[in-house]
Amino acid sequence: MLNVPNTLTIIRILTIPGFLILLTGGYPRASLALFVAGGLTDALDGAIARLTNSKTELGAILDPLADKLLLLSSFAVLAMMEAVPNWLTVLVVMRDVILLAGYFVLFVVTGERMAVRPSAVGKATTFLQLLSVTLVLVGFCWPAIIPGQVRPPLFVVTGAATVASGLQYMRRGLVWAATRDSNATSA
Repeated sequence: MLNVPNTLTIIRILTIPGFLILLTGGYPRASLALFVAGGLTDALDGAIARLTNSKTELGAILDPLADKLLLLSSFAVLAMMEAVPNWLTVLVVMRDVILLAGYFVLFVVTGERMAVRPSAVGKATTFLQLLSVTLVLVGFCWPAIIPGQVRPPLFVVTGAATVASGLQYMRRGLVWAATRDSNATSA
């Protein structure tokens, strides 16, 4: 169960506090380097799992958890640093809180685990959130490269994608629950 992809994911999770300490401690280049390294391990663990056919249930849980921990903590800290708008941070955090709560409620009500598969909109949202954080970090390191006027439109698109993917996942959960409910009543 603890194979190379899962080990890389655990390492990624363990680097998050270091990234945040460097970010808040005034070491933007080091924090950017650790953030990029985390992104590379994310790509690497997925590629290794696919190529070696070593996907595990643990990896299916840990990989999105690592992404959520990194993004939620990044947005929270960047909002406190006033580098991203509070409204965007609220959308990012609330989307994931609502989805996790919904998943938990569905499990409690139905007694079954809903298979969680990322949608195209969900993947695009994760990409946009990562891009938003990356551009803010690059802007800390090299302000001339990323002019301030580039970020607000990206933040709006990221916010819209975050809401759209949240609604899509909520709809999936409700449809899944309705099919379980209709199967239970017809049995």
